[in-house]
Amino acid sequence: MHTLLDKLLSSFARADLLQGPTPIQRAERLEQLLGLKAQGIGLFLKRDDHMLIGGGGNKLRKLEFHIGAAQQVGVDTVITVGGLQSNHARLTAAVCARLGIACELILTRSVPKTDVDYERNGNVLLDQLFGAHLQVLAGGSDSVATAEIRAAQLRDSGRKVLVIPTGGSTPLGSLGYARCAAEIAQQEAELGLTFNQVVVPNGSAGTHAGLAAGFRLLNRGTSIVKSYSVLSDRDTSAARTLQLTRDALTLLGSSAIVQPEEIVIDGSQLGDGYGLPTQAMQDAVRLMARAEGLLIDPVYSGKAFAGLLADLGQGRFGSGDNVLFVMTGGTPGLYAYRDTFQP
Repeated sequence: MHTLLDKLLSSFARADLLQGPTPIQRAERLEQLLGLKAQGIGLFLKRDDHMLIGGGGNKLRKLEFHIGAAQQVGVDTVITVGGLQSNHARLTAAVCARLGIACELILTRSVPKTDVDYERNGNVLLDQLFGAHLQVLAGGSDSVATAEIRAAQLRDSGRKVLVIPTGGSTPLGSLGYARCAAEIAQQEAELGLTFNQVVVPNGSAGTHAGLAAGFRLLNRGTSIVKSYSVLSDRDTSAARTLQLTRDALTLLGSSAIVQPEEIVIDGSQLGDGYGLPTQAMQDAVRLMARAEGLLIDPVYSGKAFAGLLADLGQGRFGSGDNVLFVMTGGTPGLYAYRDTFQP
């Protein structure tokens, strides 16, 4: 199945980091436990945690396009920014290790947690194992400015440097999830079904924006995608996602117009803020683990799955509906939240 979206995406350089599509599996135990099977509702999981590099996760799709562009111009050093337990930073470090590119991470203490597990375990441990150079800043610091200063120093010494913003969530990075929309459409055809809703967490907005742009170009509309904000309040997340969706479509050469009401975001699961646990998140993580033997992270997918569970419990889907929950990875973060799950 070759679509206009496939044709538009083919004009961009892409590093093949996924090595094939990620699987979709039916959550049969969850369907039984939640009473979905009796209601005729199908629940499916898109396993974007199931990738071969660095522990997997959604940021790898964005990095395919960032690194593809970098390879074209001979970049030898990548600098990126994020929170101390950034999944994007971990995967950037892993990809750079795989490709022999120097990697520097500018990490910010953006979550008010200072226990030893948060400071040294999880993604931080893996960043170091992958050989990245870490610089940790105080909360509220301008990490992008620090990264640009460091990049200028390296360029003065003759290095070719790429600075990737938070989460890789630029119009170029979002193309990774426009491509994922095409992948999902192909898998729908193979499975013989159609998804009524595709559910994701929303942090830096690139995952939602890319899927929205992709499904728009597949003539499915953007409102098939619903996200739960985990970084900012609902209105801030919606504005960011709308702009990034529009920018991704423009980058693809599309004149499609997306209106604010076409971006579907739920702000109910944020809790006290980014990276801060909620009871609903803990319950959702435990349910996924005990029903399906699968792990979801406490910062992104845990809160998004909690939101989906609330929607299912409130009867927002009906007989014949199929829902796809995108597992965006980040499971190393569970080890940084030991005090949450083993108080």
